[in-house]
Amino acid sequence: MEDALQRLPADTAPEDRDGVGDLARVRGLAAWVPAAIADRAPSVTVVGDAMLDGWWSGTIERFCREAPAPVVDVTRREYAAGGAANTAVNLAALGARVRMCGLIGDDDAGRRLRGILEDAGVDTTDLVQDARVSTTTKYRILAGDQVMLRLDDTHDDLPAVAIAALAARIPAAVTGADAVVVCDYGSGALDGEVRAALARRATLDPGAVVVVDAHDTAAWSALRPDIVTPNAQETAQVLGMRLDARTDRAAAVAARRSDLLAATNAANVVVTLDRDGTVLLGPDGEEHRTYARPATEKQASGAGDTFVASLTAARAAGLPLTTSLDLAQAAADIVVHRPGTSVCTTADLTGHLQQFADTALATDELLRKVEADRAAGKRIVLTNGCFDVLHRGHTRYLNQAKQLGDVLVVALNDDDGVRRLKGPDRPINPIADRAGIIASLSCVDYVTVFASDTLVPLIDQLKPDVYAKGGDYTAQMLEETPAVEACGGRVSILDYVPERSTAEVVRRIRATPPAGEVP
Repeated sequence: MEDALQRLPADTAPEDRDGVGDLARVRGLAAWVPAAIADRAPSVTVVGDAMLDGWWSGTIERFCREAPAPVVDVTRREYAAGGAANTAVNLAALGARVRMCGLIGDDDAGRRLRGILEDAGVDTTDLVQDARVSTTTKYRILAGDQVMLRLDDTHDDLPAVAIAALAARIPAAVTGADAVVVCDYGSGALDGEVRAALARRATLDPGAVVVVDAHDTAAWSALRPDIVTPNAQETAQVLGMRLDARTDRAAAVAARRSDLLAATNAANVVVTLDRDGTVLLGPDGEEHRTYARPATEKQASGAGDTFVASLTAARAAGLPLTTSLDLAQAAADIVVHRPGTSVCTTADLTGHLQQFADTALATDELLRKVEADRAAGKRIVLTNGCFDVLHRGHTRYLNQAKQLGDVLVVALNDDDGVRRLKGPDRPINPIADRAGIIASLSCVDYVTVFASDTLVPLIDQLKPDVYAKGGDYTAQMLEETPAVEACGGRVSILDYVPERSTAEVVRRIRATPPAGEVP
């Protein structure tokens, strides 16, 4: 049994003795997780407003004579799947088996879009192509690295016979799917008959994960979705409130949790907050934050589609919801740094997560980074621990710590320190694995390692604004408290979750005989 524990991936709970068998037990992210999702190859049906994105770029050397407008000499035309079609392509790139169910025209744009989907491996059997419909297109005109103009060619006057044809496809399209994603951007194609057909199938197939990404999430309440993903503006519309740049948007929507859950009739609401990441509002007060790594890329588009696709693929493969959110945030962070309508692949995510493997900072480098953050007016939060086998108690605690300031620094006990604290059979995961997993969490900004039995030397150098500690402590019990207060900081004691301790998880696995053995 000891050998089985030592073989575990760093973010897998020890009760999963095979190490990769039950993705529902994975906490935190490691480089092997995206490939495990692809290996599961979940079946996902995307129902929604499929669009064609065009990116036309060129040069500007003159203005036109008839108006003070620049003339763009187009030198390159590129096309990509947009809207619900972009969600489908992203799902396929993550290894899902995808069916696209939507309504497009039998025109040049529609034929181009179908070809893009099929080239990406998406099943277009249920993509209705009707000559009476015009395919929605969004063309961006670029000069250099600047978007000069966007041309949206949308059509709301959809013929009833075409909508009826789409509704007739729903039963076959969603049958047997591990997940169904509804992407409703207000074209009208999903109203009435299509919505009713989806609601009937949701009743017949209760095992499928149902995700709704819609401008009006409340309109889909009859579907009783597992997850809805409104952005800040859409959330404000549902709640009849205003959210602006001066508002703590995450706190504002969390305060209206019950209203939002009731209005959408969803099991979980994930509010996307662009540069501020996301906030999960679940039943029984469950809350989880992710934090974006903002980019200055002015040409990026479709990060929301990537987020929804990654979240759905992870949930359909069996990952816990909070871990799925962290994965989706990582995928969105990847594409937002790229120009155009981009797609995040399994290889992209694997590479992104691998970069965290050796991210523990030496003290001198950490101090330089924190000094720059402090000069920018950011509040520094410091916490520490072994974080040996990551579990839900850890991730909840780290999310709470992040919300105490702007920058979260996590100091990890080195392997010798863990042995002194926990005994000769610990740690289960070495420091490189522990540091990589903690660094991959979107709520964590910096990771460092310390060898001493107390954090006081680091506190004296770092001078955190807040020192966060989890457990059944009081500030008076901690030997670090005088050092924190001496530098003008404060100590914050966070929730203690005894049933979620690493020791308890390890105790359960050691008490469970290997498969095939009689206890």
